[in-house]
Amino acid sequence: MNVFLRTLLPLTFAALIVGCDSNGDTFTLYRNSVTDENMRIHVASFNASDGESYNRGNCEQAQLLFQAQPGVKTKFWCEKGVFRK
Repeated sequence: MNVFLRTLLPLTFAALIVGCDSNGDTFTLYRNSVTDENMRIHVASFNASDGESYNRGNCEQAQLLFQAQPGVKTKFWCEKGVFRK
């Protein structure tokens, strides 16, 4: 197996594993749009291995910080789970 494949394969598997939320501890931060209050726009995902409480806390903290910026007219909110439209 050449060097490229030996490097690429482990990175690919790592990306697939990180992308899975097998234990349901992920929280996702969304915002709406100034032109469409029902729009769901992905801002960030919180899926650290430290667990549900940790991820929820970080998402809620980010929500507060984004929402508190001067001039912000959109609404930010957290939902349990991975991003979905």
